[in-house]
Amino acid sequence: MKKIAVVTDSNSGISPEEAKKIGCELIPMPFIIDGEEFFEGINLSNAQFYQIQSSGKKITTSQPNINKIVEHWESLLKKYDEIVHIPMSSGLSQSCETAINFASNFNGKVQVVDNKRISFTMKASVIDAVNMAKDGKSAKEIKEWLEETALDSSIYLMVDTLKYLKQGGRITPAAAAIGTILSIKPILQIQGGKLDKLAKVTNIKAAKIKMLEALKSDLSGRFASFVADGSMRISVAHTCNEEAAKEFAEEIKAMFPNIKFEYIDALSLSVATHTGPKVLALGCYRTY
Repeated sequence: MKKIAVVTDSNSGISPEEAKKIGCELIPMPFIIDGEEFFEGINLSNAQFYQIQSSGKKITTSQPNINKIVEHWESLLKKYDEIVHIPMSSGLSQSCETAINFASNFNGKVQVVDNKRISFTMKASVIDAVNMAKDGKSAKEIKEWLEETALDSSIYLMVDTLKYLKQGGRITPAAAAIGTILSIKPILQIQGGKLDKLAKVTNIKAAKIKMLEALKSDLSGRFASFVADGSMRISVAHTCNEEAAKEFAEEIKAMFPNIKFEYIDALSLSVATHTGPKVLALGCYRTY
């Protein structure tokens, strides 16, 4: 059986400590803050990130250095036969396409997965890849399965403020100003790696109802066969909103008792850059 290394980046929401438990290699996501480069989980913790964000400093994301990634691959191939590399969705970053191009120089030993996922659904794919490797699947087989099932996931999230969507250019300043006056809390969705609007509400209760309706529609519709075969999972995520996330998780467990609830996670900082704090999110995804 071939020895396979699974590599991902911190866009998955996986911490360095979790990576050790899962059995994967973790590349830290770079952030630019006032012109200075920081690395998630190395010299930038979640607490530091939100403190800096609340201070009003500009935070932008950047692609991981491809040369360092290639060096990491070369180092791993001294110990492993093949590599499965799972970057963030190609719909949200060019880093996936860049990695695919460089992997072509490794004669099939490095398989880059365009998994169309981010944050906790991407984390689920990393765990699947590790389990598939343990079951003797080749890197190519793992890549093919993860890409075949890439769209079998949804994330819905309620944004507490329009401030950071405006900063990231996802809404206009005028729309943000009107939305703030009207206390609008947009609900966003991530389908196929793209961040889109789903609905607008004016309070948390309405946001929960709308997200639960969307989840119910997914589980009874396009994901019904995966619910039936037991491969569907549900998780909750948040940004600086853990108590609300725990409460929401209990509501979801009561509403969908026959579907395995997996975890309450912090959203990856790459998502939080655009959404800000106090986000409440839920998602479902197919697993191996």
